[in-house]
Amino acid sequence: MYRVIDKRRVSCDAIELRAVFFGDETIPTVTGNTAGLKPSHHKALERTFHRRVLPSEVLGVELARHLCWVSHEIGRQLGVLLNRSGHVEQVFVGEATRIYLPDVGRERAGLSHLRSLRHVHTVFDGGLAQDDLADLTKLRLDLVCAVNVTATGEPGAIDYAYPVPPHGDALPYRREGCRSVRELTLDFAALMQALEEELARTRGGRQATARMRSVVVGVYPDRATAAWRVDELRELAATAGVEVADVLVQLRRQIDGKYVLGRGKLEEVVLRCLDLDASLVIVDHNLSPAQARAIAAFSELKVIDRTQLILDIFAQHAKSRDGKLQVELAQLRYTLPRLTDLDAGLSRLTGGIGGRGPGETKLEINRRRARDRISRLERQIETLSRQRALRREQRQRGHLPIVSIVGYTNAGKSTLLNRLTASDAYVADQLFATLDPLSRRLRFPREQEAIITDTVGFIRDLPADLMKAFRATLEELDTADLLLHVVDIADPMREEKAAAVLAVLHDLQLDAIPRVTVYNKADLVEPREASLLAHKSDSVAVSAHSGVGLGRLVSLVAHRLWQSEALAEDDDWAEEARREIFGERHVEPPSEPIG
Repeated sequence: MYRVIDKRRVSCDAIELRAVFFGDETIPTVTGNTAGLKPSHHKALERTFHRRVLPSEVLGVELARHLCWVSHEIGRQLGVLLNRSGHVEQVFVGEATRIYLPDVGRERAGLSHLRSLRHVHTVFDGGLAQDDLADLTKLRLDLVCAVNVTATGEPGAIDYAYPVPPHGDALPYRREGCRSVRELTLDFAALMQALEEELARTRGGRQATARMRSVVVGVYPDRATAAWRVDELRELAATAGVEVADVLVQLRRQIDGKYVLGRGKLEEVVLRCLDLDASLVIVDHNLSPAQARAIAAFSELKVIDRTQLILDIFAQHAKSRDGKLQVELAQLRYTLPRLTDLDAGLSRLTGGIGGRGPGETKLEINRRRARDRISRLERQIETLSRQRALRREQRQRGHLPIVSIVGYTNAGKSTLLNRLTASDAYVADQLFATLDPLSRRLRFPREQEAIITDTVGFIRDLPADLMKAFRATLEELDTADLLLHVVDIADPMREEKAAAVLAVLHDLQLDAIPRVTVYNKADLVEPREASLLAHKSDSVAVSAHSGVGLGRLVSLVAHRLWQSEALAEDDDWAEEARREIFGERHVEPPSEPIG
């Protein structure tokens, strides 16, 4: 009895019966390196689908003999995928030295269970390869098994591995072996049941959290640089609402041109993500479009770089219309060169006279729309920039000097503004809490006033797209008469971060504006350390939280603005400034930790 399927005559065997009674519409076919095989070899390979093992068996004796005999005949490795019922779902042929696993679907089976497939293949004088172990963890397979083919075509030694729940730095799999298939007494069904229960217990808590889990990776020249940059990236991730499950660092002088990390390190990152149920990889570098695509294709995970993380934080914190427009502009500028035609089916014909032929693809339409949107946003931001310039002119007509607060993000700039002007600007212990410029009137003793402005915080390697988009905000610094450079004195990397701020000021051509260094959070360090830093030229140590040292700061600012005869160290003038800031009801803080 025969039936015609896809112009081929297939005998009515177990495969056809299964198609008839269970409604299967596709007949399994052998895939892989089948070129050059004889018709008898093809028939032998097709008969592999007839084999079946018991649910409790890893590999039956009959299937092992059949695989080894066929592999010996064709001189190539032969592999199968078995489901938990013991049926052969796929048969594929490799080369003499390696075999390629067919596509089993990019989606993982789930966070708390495996894929319910095991990979068994033959080898010639060897065991499991590194690719087998990577497939085991990456694809969430039940088990991988390598069967040695002897010189006579019989099954020899067996090497197999299966996943285990993650535990510290231990390997995510257990590898075992035996000398022959008859010694393989592992109860496969019981093993899978125990594994599923254990994985459900260990990962149940992770599913309850709504925060996205991520793994942070980076390439650094030395450990000291890696330490503080990783800490900063952790803060960025926490501000964005992302949970950092692990950090993987590679020490090398230059990054890899394609994958940033070395290929071997990237494989380790992928395995670690699967072990920790992390769906996001954060790279502490600004990735090129080609690098981002290469890493995403290799890992099959969502990959973002440092710029994308910062843009996401800005999108969350933007409150004003100006800030939202600038964030959208920066995101579009970042995304435009990264638009790729991932689906040829997206191509559409424009139609009509002059529009026949290949027409305009969906990719080109998206790029054109992005460019049009960028142009509209630039015009709107330019309008808002002119309105802000008019307000600056009005302030300048009053002949009031302008003091701008600059500094590394989360150094305490907004807290200092609130303390000096009795304002209620938003303050939070997170990066980039302030995006929009905020101006307030600062009153000095002896009937003197100035405008003090808080701006967006700086960060190392500030993305160029971000600098262009926020140029309207940073224009507030152009008309400043004095800059207050706020430095977190309790930060062990304060010198590096201060240098990063000065580099940004240099890029903005603002380094010629007079500057006063304000070492904030002086109450968190030893008084002697704060005193030594405060004795530097144009420097003062303060605590915006407790108010320590603010009188001396106001005295120093007044001296720089009006060249007052009262010097910054004039105690009477500083006391008068303190009373002006806090009022008579202020409780006297502890003695200031500066000389």
